[in-house]
Amino acid sequence: NAWKSAEPGILFWDTIINESLPDCYADLGFQTVSTNPCGEIPLCPYDSCRLLAINLLSYVEQPFTKHARFNWDLFKQHVAVAQRMMDDIIDLELEKIDAILSKIDADPEGDEVKVTEKNLWLHIRTKAKEGRRTGVGITAEGDMLAALGIQYGSKKGNEFSVEVHKTLALEAYRASVCLAKERGAFTVFDAEREKCNPFIQRLKAADEKLYYDMTEFGRRNIALLTIAPTGTTSLMTQTTSGIEPVFLPVYKRRRKVNPNDKEARVDFVDEIGDSWEEYVVFHHKFKQWMEVNGYDTSKNYEQNELDALVKKSPYYKATSNDVDWLSKVSMQGAVQKWVDHSISVTINLPNDVSEDLVGKLYMEAWEAGCKGVTVYRDGSRSGVLISNEEKKDEEQETLTTFPTKRPQILEADVVRFQNNKEKWIAFIGLIDGKPYEVFTGLADDEDGILIPRWANQGLIIKNRNDDGTSRYDFQYKNIRGYKTTIEGLSHKFNPEFWNYAKLISSTLRHGMPIDKIVDLINSLQLDSESINTWKNGVVRALKRYVEDGTQAKGQTCSNCKSENLIYQEGCLTCKNCGSSKCG
Repeated sequence: NAWKSAEPGILFWDTIINESLPDCYADLGFQTVSTNPCGEIPLCPYDSCRLLAINLLSYVEQPFTKHARFNWDLFKQHVAVAQRMMDDIIDLELEKIDAILSKIDADPEGDEVKVTEKNLWLHIRTKAKEGRRTGVGITAEGDMLAALGIQYGSKKGNEFSVEVHKTLALEAYRASVCLAKERGAFTVFDAEREKCNPFIQRLKAADEKLYYDMTEFGRRNIALLTIAPTGTTSLMTQTTSGIEPVFLPVYKRRRKVNPNDKEARVDFVDEIGDSWEEYVVFHHKFKQWMEVNGYDTSKNYEQNELDALVKKSPYYKATSNDVDWLSKVSMQGAVQKWVDHSISVTINLPNDVSEDLVGKLYMEAWEAGCKGVTVYRDGSRSGVLISNEEKKDEEQETLTTFPTKRPQILEADVVRFQNNKEKWIAFIGLIDGKPYEVFTGLADDEDGILIPRWANQGLIIKNRNDDGTSRYDFQYKNIRGYKTTIEGLSHKFNPEFWNYAKLISSTLRHGMPIDKIVDLINSLQLDSESINTWKNGVVRALKRYVEDGTQAKGQTCSNCKSENLIYQEGCLTCKNCGSSKCG
């Protein structure tokens, strides 16, 4: 599956537990049981994922010049400030939890109604107060290296990254010890429990004074560091995200030309006669490199000129697809030694790599000391940025080509579900496993659809009545292998349902993508309650055929209000907060 669709990533649980500082207090409730959705913080029950990202590029003075240098002193100062801010955030979180608990206490319901919610927040409060876990991390690592003139993935680049994260770890822990002197150590701190932890041993080897100060005064936070994906954060900073290299430093986009605009430049005319203007999009910091080095960023460059520019830049051979996967794994493993939580990272692979190589990569990642890794094989997931040529092929494959004439016999799935308290059933006719037609309605109306619960598949057969009109029959085999046929499937349901079903089946037969049909049905404005209930039933039946990873359009997450939703196993899943809604 990792080769096929980039899911799932892998977690090396032995490394996570062995390196985990909170697990030194496992018997006190800090045993790691899972990670947050992106995998950068392994967590115990009821603990929170608190993240802060430091923009590494901001510490490069005179970026993209031969005089570029990293301001280590300023970086150290800001790490200490960041750790103090994160500790303050925990106090703010505790204030909000107290407000929630006060609200629960003030609610008019009895204690037997409120006990579950109240206990949940009490558990969360206890973990926050006793552990004070933080997640100080970074972003713009790729741009930082480029601004210093260091190639991402090179030996020099990996060594510099390790030094940055080692410094971050030492200064964050130093700040946490200072906070312990000022505010007190986290409640359950015990130096004896931690003395053999590998991460603590590395801190001791790097800075003995820090280690002995920590054993004397404790530290304020049970664990401090992480590297998150920082996708939205990097959009705000206009930099590369997290520890990742740049995806592409430059690419082209097209905008449609208004046919009435006589002044518009036309670079491309498509097969239906629409005119398009091409324009170049630069990665923000690549554009900064161009400006520093005297290149015109407003010019409409030819492709060969763009290629030449990239070759001259520090981003050459340093994009997501350029960086050698073994070097990326080696870098992650080396940096991981200075991150007490985990690192969210993706290894990009070309489309033609073998499954064996993915397996080898997993082994290399484990041996390098990584706590987890995710691979992305180019083209293995729909909805991911790819080249224009590949996109055309993908769009052509999206439209399913069915026979012009309906075959007399179709394989079919039987889907059962409930809308409110009503039992519904759907018959989905298939060609090559793809939906071709749909029949659905109440399973317990007066006509009755008497099909055993175990019958989940069968055949939809097109037959003719004596008067020459067509009908659709459903046939299945019983447990003894005998065939049972239900005639007139199309007449078993409400006639109004059947009329709409014919329209939906028509869109299926003409190859409209399933997710687009689901969006279309959801957008229908229907009058009666019964037809709207039927509409919801059709959507539920068809969602299961939407390809995993397909982006859901025009819908928002009920939990975090994000529009970053995908279909996963027939359910809408939010990529931001991880919540899932089926039906």
